Amino acid sequence: MAFQLWKRISIYIDADACPVKQEAYRVAERHALKGTALKVFVVTNSPIAVPRDMGDLIERVVVGAGMDEADNWIAERAGRGDIVITADVPLASRCVKAGADVIAPNGKVFNAESIGMTLATRNLMDSLRSAGEITSGPKPFSPRDRSSFLAALDQAIVRLTRAGFGAPAG
Repeated sequence: MAFQLWKRISIYIDADACPVKQEAYRVAERHALKGTALKVFVVTNSPIAVPRDMGDLIERVVVGAGMDEADNWIAERAGRGDIVITADVPLASRCVKAGADVIAPNGKVFNAESIGMTLATRNLMDSLRSAGEITSGPKPFSPRDRSSFLAALDQAIVRLTRAGFGAPAG
């Protein structure tokens, strides 16, 4: 008798400044209700409220206050079959290298093809700011960004489910 190994889809949210936590919870709940085995980890440096009415679907993880503590916690765990939600480009790079699907809150998908240029651009802008150059900050978060994020997260979960991740035990 053959049995199939399956892996729950873990969704890791770099949550301290994430504007789409509620949206991620709703998408995860919808897929869980359809039978997808998944869990959302809300990773922060300080306690934040998470929905209590979703049972074991959401887990709040409060890490130390040190620099990059949340990033390190996520990067040590994320891998193939997982989704990471972050605007932090160095964290995105680490997670892409580990095989995770990575989505920015604006819906931008980080992947092996795009992360190198994205990281280089981020480092260049950081160097310019360090040298005293005045650069524009990120664009304001818009309803279109929220919509793009919802579509990207939904597509990532569907793609992983079709690849055999998140299949219910049975």
